[in-house]
Amino acid sequence: MKRSISFPSLLSLSLASAIPASAAIDFVKDIQPILELNCVSCHREGKGNSKGGVRLDTFEKATTSGENGPALVPGKPDKSPLYTTTVLPLDDDLLMPPKKKGGPLPKESTELLKQWIQEGAKWPSGLTLVSKKKETSSKTDESQLVKDIHERIAATSPKVPEKEMKAYSTTIPGTEVAFEMLPIPSGNFLMGSPASEEGRKDDEGPQREVKIAPFWMGKCEVTWNEFELFMYPTEEKRIRNLHPVDPKLNELTDASTRPTQPYVEMSFGMGKDGFPAISMTQHAANKYCEWLSAKTGFFYRLPTEAEWEYAARAGTKTAYFWGDDASQMDEYCWSANNSDGKYQKVGKKKPNPWGLHDILGNVIEWTLDQYDPKAYGTLGNSNPWNKATKPYPHSARGGAWDDDSADKLRVAARRNSDPDWKIQDPQFPKSVWYHTDAQFLGFRIVRPMEIPSAEDMQKYWNSGVEKD
Repeated sequence: MKRSISFPSLLSLSLASAIPASAAIDFVKDIQPILELNCVSCHREGKGNSKGGVRLDTFEKATTSGENGPALVPGKPDKSPLYTTTVLPLDDDLLMPPKKKGGPLPKESTELLKQWIQEGAKWPSGLTLVSKKKETSSKTDESQLVKDIHERIAATSPKVPEKEMKAYSTTIPGTEVAFEMLPIPSGNFLMGSPASEEGRKDDEGPQREVKIAPFWMGKCEVTWNEFELFMYPTEEKRIRNLHPVDPKLNELTDASTRPTQPYVEMSFGMGKDGFPAISMTQHAANKYCEWLSAKTGFFYRLPTEAEWEYAARAGTKTAYFWGDDASQMDEYCWSANNSDGKYQKVGKKKPNPWGLHDILGNVIEWTLDQYDPKAYGTLGNSNPWNKATKPYPHSARGGAWDDDSADKLRVAARRNSDPDWKIQDPQFPKSVWYHTDAQFLGFRIVRPMEIPSAEDMQKYWNSGVEKD
């Protein structure tokens, strides 16, 4: 059974496990969304007089306005109504925000407010907050957006013959963040495991020969450096102001659907710079691929299960890509045996024969497929993809940092998603973006050599079964 970090254990430590002790609360990422989504609509210029004279759109007003004193007293959360009114009982008339406006706030948000105030309520100089609506339905025509992205990719991504496919590095436009892609040659392989393989499960067969077209695959798992550009649009816009790009490109990426503000610090104190991004839903991973494709002008998506296993095996037929001897695992994988109870920076272990790092261990990786324990007996043998028809389960592969048995890190081992991966999500309905209980879950991307049609791009990036 997977070990996950529960919300109660985080909160009992005043979020010390969720936010590294050495790191201060980040106002832009952690506090600004809470205030803009829940407070500023009523407490801003032109609205203050009807709400006790309190304004929360600027630091100056938050610390001085209010008929009964300021809402914010830096360093003193117990003297700051901005915090104290958020933890009142549900039936208290002073609860903020009131129930009719979405209150109360999740405990994770109130703890962030408390810690931020304790740390001195740092607020970027000159920053004025604006009111934002929660979960507003996007007016973007997704079908048209995909057509526009397809047009950009067709114009900027020339077809490359397989024999000329090479490894490359791309810097995400408007940033200094780069990632590497490695060529995966076309070929046939035996998918699944033989009945004689130690640790084998029934869902790994029957073995069958599968043909795979060429593609590029991420050398490493997608890191927080990459994924947070997608998670936090406000921060991404600030960064790209320092690295100007074509405004038309920004129009495409700004139109892409982006995640809602998470309710907890999503690395759970395990680290971000150079570490794998975790706990996203398959939908979130798919939409990241759409956003990244619009950004770069190359088509990216999740790998199918067949593509993932083909790349992980890298021409081998053994239980692990280095052979059948599990005692060598520590040289290639992060698992419960050597991970020190957390995920690790990508690219630190030996790669497989095709140069892929952490393809086994560190975090399990999303694939495109609906998980079906009997799929191997029914799917075709040429670039198979078991398309999703329901929210659960989907397939993830590769084993993780908290797996305590070697058989879970075999190349053929399969894992299915589960509603319990977001059981502690306080939202109703549950978030379509985060599996907060799956701190062992991440993904890596692929880029097929053949550019698909706009219609097929739409299918890769939008499963149609994103909601639980």
